[in-house]
Amino acid sequence: MKTRPRLSFWQIWNMSFGFLGIQFGFALQNANVSRIFETLGAQVEAIPILWIAAPVTGLIVQPIVGYMSDNTWTRLGRRRPFFLFGAIGASVALVLLPTAPLLWIAVGIFWILGASIDMCMEPFRAFVGDMLPPEQRNRGFAMQSFFIGTGSVVASILPWFLTNVLSVANISPDGKVPPSVTISFLIGGIVFLAAIIITVTRTREYTPEQLREFEELEKGAERVKEDHKSSEILPYHRFSNPSIYWILLGIVLTFLVHRYEFIRSDLYILTFGFIIFGIIQFIGGHLIKRNKTDNGFVIVLNDLYRMPKTMGQLAVVQFFSWVGLFTLWTFATPGITSHHYDMKMSGEKITALISSVEMIDFAAADEEFSDRALSIGKDLDFYKEQLAGGKDQVVVSMRVVRFFQRFKSELSVSAEVEQKLLSVEQEYNRGANWVGFSFAIYNGVAAIFAFLIPFLAKWTNRRYTHAMALTMGALGYISVLLVPNPTWLIASMVGVGIAWASILAMPYAILTGSLPSHKMGTYMGLFNIFIVMPQIFAASVLGSFISIVAKGQPIFGLVFGGVSLFIAAIMMIFVVHDPDEELIKKRYQELDAGI
Repeated sequence: MKTRPRLSFWQIWNMSFGFLGIQFGFALQNANVSRIFETLGAQVEAIPILWIAAPVTGLIVQPIVGYMSDNTWTRLGRRRPFFLFGAIGASVALVLLPTAPLLWIAVGIFWILGASIDMCMEPFRAFVGDMLPPEQRNRGFAMQSFFIGTGSVVASILPWFLTNVLSVANISPDGKVPPSVTISFLIGGIVFLAAIIITVTRTREYTPEQLREFEELEKGAERVKEDHKSSEILPYHRFSNPSIYWILLGIVLTFLVHRYEFIRSDLYILTFGFIIFGIIQFIGGHLIKRNKTDNGFVIVLNDLYRMPKTMGQLAVVQFFSWVGLFTLWTFATPGITSHHYDMKMSGEKITALISSVEMIDFAAADEEFSDRALSIGKDLDFYKEQLAGGKDQVVVSMRVVRFFQRFKSELSVSAEVEQKLLSVEQEYNRGANWVGFSFAIYNGVAAIFAFLIPFLAKWTNRRYTHAMALTMGALGYISVLLVPNPTWLIASMVGVGIAWASILAMPYAILTGSLPSHKMGTYMGLFNIFIVMPQIFAASVLGSFISIVAKGQPIFGLVFGGVSLFIAAIMMIFVVHDPDEELIKKRYQELDAGI
């Protein structure tokens, strides 16, 4: 019997290479999905709720995939089959997403893309815990961060590169997604699948028996016994009693959202979520009471309640970290384009747009035209309020621009106004490409900083390294509001990149030391609940925040995210339990002594 062997640089490289493809697809999604949704007619404040597809699928898929990968053994191993099947689904979805003819079809494909990425990504986290000894896990997750950064750099910059270097069109005359984006997603689908195939074919997994032997030597037989003892099913009342309170809370909050019109209906997602969680607990308690505990549903629910102390502490940090990240992905494009680019129209031209809509004879108009005209009414009412408040220029949404371009033959708009609408579209697409370039910057910084993380963690510790990185990210977010022009966003993205690299590495490096190997996948899947839940929370509240607090200015969504990252940095200081810390110090001392 021997301890888990240290792997060479190239072995760690091969086992992590699939993340290059995963993040290629993920980065294309993050930088361009808001743009695709806006192009297909989505309102800016509705974008967070459309993004809900990714976290909701993650909430469902990741615990299931984690549990299944712990209890699966095939010729490909237990993690690699999920890499492969997820990659196939994600590649197909990437190709189809920018070609969707309607918004609801794009959202449906986005759900498939999110589920497929989750199927790949969740087992990759457990993969590092399976394959690497404790003292190499920082390096393993840092290598993943490197590939995440590298893939994201290329993917984020791709539409900009196609437009500015290869002269691929950046606007579409028929109001569809530009060719520069469509081609980028096609390339993304190919890269995603190819990278995963490299990891699947060049990596061998340890058997469950080998992992058990490694764990007993690394942690000690007594701790392994305690880990298995912690899997014992809790009494049924631990689930059934709290379920009543969660259901009642959800019902009361649902009534309040329905009762008061000023509360946005987006919050129904949150209130229904409370009810569903209560029902899940009630079902779990009922099954335990009837001694029907030999099923994945009860086991995963029980593991959630029995999560290690370290996991509970990190969950709070993850919550605020991923609220911040969600604001970046949803509001970077509308926020930066509206704040730093000339998407404004004069009061005179805005009045002309409003007048042309007011002149529509809805009784004689066809159904599509009438529906689209009514759908932009909220935008036009908001413009009226701004003009009445004393503003002489108003930022025009792409939703309005697309409407007047699509139905210009049915509307009475002057050539001067049409030209200004075209100018707004060009500014938006120029800004959207720069957002993609900025995303490439932060991912490039993440790829570089990933190599520094192990040294910083060794010099201080993992907790302080992560808290520092989150603080840098918070400063980067808030500075987006303050910089004088888009070029300065490069400096903002340096801070964001440092935070991103650490978020992808440090929490998982700390977590894996506290998890039993036979439940590594299950707990990684459960841990990702604290990634998707904050995104669901953010999607529920950010629409109200932008409409009511920020007065329709999406740039303040990034400020909201910056504050959330600051809170995460503070909470990281209170993560006082890192099980691997002493083990790693001892192992480094042995290596320094040549043992």
